[in-house]
Amino acid sequence: MKKFLTLALSAVMTLTLLAGCGDSGTPAGSGSAAPAGGDLIFTTGGETGTYYAFGGVIAQDVSANTATNVTAISSDGSKANVLLLQSGDAQLGFCQSDVMAYAYNGTSTFADTGAYTGFSTVANLYMEQVQIVTCNPDIKTVADLAGKKVSVGAAGSGVYFNAVDILSAYGLGDLNDKGEFTQIIANYQSFGDSADSLTDGTIDAAFIVAGAPTNAISSLATTKDVYLVSLDDAHIDTLLAASPYYSKTTIPADTYPGTPEATTVAVGAVVIARDDVSEDDIYNFVSDIYENAANLSHGKASELDLTFAASVTAVPYHPGAAKYFAEKGITVPTK
Repeated sequence: MKKFLTLALSAVMTLTLLAGCGDSGTPAGSGSAAPAGGDLIFTTGGETGTYYAFGGVIAQDVSANTATNVTAISSDGSKANVLLLQSGDAQLGFCQSDVMAYAYNGTSTFADTGAYTGFSTVANLYMEQVQIVTCNPDIKTVADLAGKKVSVGAAGSGVYFNAVDILSAYGLGDLNDKGEFTQIIANYQSFGDSADSLTDGTIDAAFIVAGAPTNAISSLATTKDVYLVSLDDAHIDTLLAASPYYSKTTIPADTYPGTPEATTVAVGAVVIARDDVSEDDIYNFVSDIYENAANLSHGKASELDLTFAASVTAVPYHPGAAKYFAEKGITVPTK
């Protein structure tokens, strides 16, 4: 039954993508893709997040232009995607760069399950900003979250650990012996549920870690005034000293209607794959993305960059990805 539901969901997703996306143009590598023919399940994220939207566009384009068929499906995000690779229920998945490192080393959210090293990096696609969203104009700094109802992402998710890191930098990350926050009233919600709760006023703020603009926040901004909470330089320095996988970044003004520029931190949005996926299929996947970037109908396509794609050091690259980068004169670490 589980397999049937997964296939049914995959079919629905594929039909949706075909209806929403046009012809993607020239085949990857001008027809030079290696022969393959794998059917790959690509787990993305929640349906209101960037992973889902951009992952769907990529899957449709790779399937149209190469011998590799990729079906993108929704999921519970980074940690779930790693576990689905580990179980064999998926071959590709999106993952935050920090969560990927946790999985490979068996730390943080993977401390209880232990290390899983049967996957490799495919490409680092874009930066995911930590967006602290509120509809309350009186919440101007992270310190103002004290005593407030705050969505910190699903329990054990990458967003949750990002929230812990940032709240801790501001002295608000204390947990009791049950693992509950003591200085905020934590809610554990997906992006979409967080947006709904902000709409009806049942929470005061939400951590959302995704490429901006994010659909959940854009939808919220159509009905409510939205504000992004900035991090100050001193607390960012504290955070980076403790957690060097973050980088300082800015979210441009008017990313959402009326929002000024916001200073925050970001992690990488990485595609990972099981080690046993064929070299040819991963080569096709990567080459199509970077040879056809101009034809990918999603805003994040403009952020694709080969140097950034090859910048991951925490987890070695898949041989298929390494082959493509080598053709571009870039050497990446492999197992």
